[in-house]
Amino acid sequence: MIHEVAPQGEIERRAYEAATQGEIERRAYEAATQGEIERRAYEAATQGEIERRVYDAVILAGGEARRLGGADKPALTVGARSLVENVVAAASGARRTIVVGPGRAIPGVVFTREDPPRSGPVPALAAGLEHVTAPWVALLAGDLPFLTAAHVTALVAAAGPAGGAVMVDDGGREQWLAGAWPAAALKAALGSYAGRSLKGLLGPLVAARLALPGRPWFDCDTMDDLEVARMNVLNEWTALACKELGIDPAMVDRDQILDLTKEVAHGVARPAAPLTAYLLGLAQGAGSAPEDAVARLTTLAKNWGQATAETLTDD
Repeated sequence: MIHEVAPQGEIERRAYEAATQGEIERRAYEAATQGEIERRAYEAATQGEIERRVYDAVILAGGEARRLGGADKPALTVGARSLVENVVAAASGARRTIVVGPGRAIPGVVFTREDPPRSGPVPALAAGLEHVTAPWVALLAGDLPFLTAAHVTALVAAAGPAGGAVMVDDGGREQWLAGAWPAAALKAALGSYAGRSLKGLLGPLVAARLALPGRPWFDCDTMDDLEVARMNVLNEWTALACKELGIDPAMVDRDQILDLTKEVAHGVARPAAPLTAYLLGLAQGAGSAPEDAVARLTTLAKNWGQATAETLTDD
């Protein structure tokens, strides 16, 4: 077999091309690596900037609450806290928290009022902005039971120099009392605004619309809304308690137990309600409770007055 031998020049050319190709690939790899390093560095810096973003919070909590019969809505409780206390807690990352409304015993909060009181959200915002010194401001309603610190952080992070971020509900509608704004731009817009609606003031400043999980936009305008919020707390507590006790939540007929304890509280005595629920749980755990145990106890509570009257008249 005869092997062809490439001329020396051809060998050198191929060697040169191979070396050149290797150099090109090496440089391309280095460039790509450098680009990745720069991208990650930029993301880290951006994230750090978001985490360091200084903001104040303005919470409007001085409305008339007409659909609640003029009640002090921010003071109504959901779970262990009032509505306004929950919003203050959600704004815990703020450098300063300003509540526009009646003064309350909430530590670390600046209280102020619009003049005259209850003259609308735009005058209330103006009163709150007088106390804002941070470059960013979160504008929040005082009746948001599902709002958390994570939601407020997301709003502040989404706001930018070009404009603010407003939350949208499950129908895509802007919630003007759940947003974050560049303070200087907001103050400038307010200074030249003669209208009365927040939409007219804030609409031109929107740069981002956020749909966030957990219904943070849900507010309590009616007693039905308040009941929904309170039942949500009950749902969360039931789920957590079941997890802690190793119980399948599907086995818990919550409404039936609540009806039972209501009947016992009204028909027997309030302290008897939790005691009855505990005794029922003991019987269920011991396997001694009849299938209709709840129904029997409910009937017993309804007839308690008659039963005790008969007992007291027995010879």
